[in-house]
Amino acid sequence: MSDFFNHGWSVFVAAVTVVSLIACLWLLIVASRRVPMADDGSTGHVWDGDLKEMNNPLPRWWAVLFVVTVFAGGGYLAMYPGLGSHPGQLGWTSEREFQDEQAKAREAMAAQYAPFKGQPAEALAKDTTAMGIGERLFLNNCAACHGSDARGSKGFPDLTDRDWLYGGTPAIIEETIRKGRHGMMPPMAEAIGGGANVSNVANYVLSLSGSPHDWVKAMDGKEKFAACAACHGVGGKGNPALGAPNLTDKVWLHGWGEQAITQIVTQGKSSMMPAHESRLTDEQIHVLAAYVWGLSNGAAAGR
Repeated sequence: MSDFFNHGWSVFVAAVTVVSLIACLWLLIVASRRVPMADDGSTGHVWDGDLKEMNNPLPRWWAVLFVVTVFAGGGYLAMYPGLGSHPGQLGWTSEREFQDEQAKAREAMAAQYAPFKGQPAEALAKDTTAMGIGERLFLNNCAACHGSDARGSKGFPDLTDRDWLYGGTPAIIEETIRKGRHGMMPPMAEAIGGGANVSNVANYVLSLSGSPHDWVKAMDGKEKFAACAACHGVGGKGNPALGAPNLTDKVWLHGWGEQAITQIVTQGKSSMMPAHESRLTDEQIHVLAAYVWGLSNGAAAGR
């Protein structure tokens, strides 16, 4: 009843529920009363000459079952939530039941994950059982964004290479899964002078990776790039502490080319990876992080 604005609605719902139960019993009593009958056992009402209205009583078993149902409903409302904001004598809630089921599920999984506890990611990455579990965790929780092959797509990083925005150590990967990430680049057009400077900087950024560019504009944009170097570094190699991408890489997360760079410089960019600590247990996160680490460290993982 938390969706209602005041206690009056709770009282209203409770009253309607109680009145409905009483009305059911009243209806049974009224329906069971016999009316005066004719000699032939009918009520005396006849239609179409031979269609008589009889006055047969309700079957006793049906009437008893009806009464039992009504009283069972009353007992349910006394024990469980149903009468407005009344919590019920048992204090049951769907949230508590869900939490209990989650706790039981964690206990059931504890034995399965026990052999992996405390093992470093490098060791787990070579354990076929652990990696089988890690793969299923990845498909259920990560593949929707990063793809079933973990190679990502536009806006979603490729987890099979070694180009990590925030660092690719097992500890950092585990932190990323647990807490999520919020990457944000502010609009930089005004900071670099706007106008033609945006195109110049875009061409300079393209030159960092050896991509096709206008070298004249790139030379003009080099000085203005100083405003971007605070995050991406003087050489444009990025900063894992900030999640600033390496601009010397030819693989671009949010699109490639002057137009894509110009748009990001002008409008900025915000990306979000959700936290999974409320969905996965510590043991699951540990195994999943080892699986993800192994995707980009095939030789060390024995793959």
